Amino acid sequence: MVKLVSWNVNGLRSAMTKGLEKFISKVEPDILALQETKIGRDQLTKVAPELQSLTPLYSCAEKRGYSGVASLVSDSCRHPAIKTQTGIRAPEFDNEGRFIITDHGPFKLYNIYIPSGTTGELRQNFKYQFLDRFLAHLRKLKRQDRERLIICGDFNICHKEIDIHHPEVAAKRELSGFLPDERAWMDKFAAAGLIDAFRHLHGDIPKAYTWWSFRAGARKKNLGWRIDYFFVGKALAPLITSAEILADVQGSDHCPITLELNL
Repeated sequence: MVKLVSWNVNGLRSAMTKGLEKFISKVEPDILALQETKIGRDQLTKVAPELQSLTPLYSCAEKRGYSGVASLVSDSCRHPAIKTQTGIRAPEFDNEGRFIITDHGPFKLYNIYIPSGTTGELRQNFKYQFLDRFLAHLRKLKRQDRERLIICGDFNICHKEIDIHHPEVAAKRELSGFLPDERAWMDKFAAAGLIDAFRHLHGDIPKAYTWWSFRAGARKKNLGWRIDYFFVGKALAPLITSAEILADVQGSDHCPITLELNL
């Protein structure tokens, strides 16, 4: 059995002051995939010395205090990382610290943080370029390699209407994260042979969200978006035993999500 947790922590420093270590002790993940760490390469062990039982593998943005992903692998994990790659060899994206790829033998894990387009047209276009490059990268992989993929992280996209509160309002306001072209990209992404682990187990369960605005008490009212995912290749889907959203866990505007596989 292998247990994975993915969480956009909105700053690792902040998360450490809000109980991240206690959460890890309670959940005991084999692999913890973090997004938006907002720290540099020289800061990880200083910011989170308590996490030394987890081997940190990370991709940091060149801009300090921005973006960044980290995959922390437990010393007791049955499938340690045997190969690590930071990025997809696209400097314009890799310089923002948005990918860490780790090969664990039976599976290859992509921990990703897809850009947000909420700040305007320039970043929305950057997001589309990122999506196109990422999908092209996946399509170049051999079929047998795609079938053993696990892709997790903050996608900054709600795939379907069920994944967002008041979808008609979001559509009318043309909000980034629920634009037709973004949702169409998710369709193409899934068509590459990738399965939404949460929906695979839970079907069309409503009001299952992973992100809430800090405004107007959105989280208390559960006015959220499901933008954090675990996707798995076809060979791994039958091995899924659990895929959950830990909506009660505080510490970020996102909540953690989990995946367990019989591996």
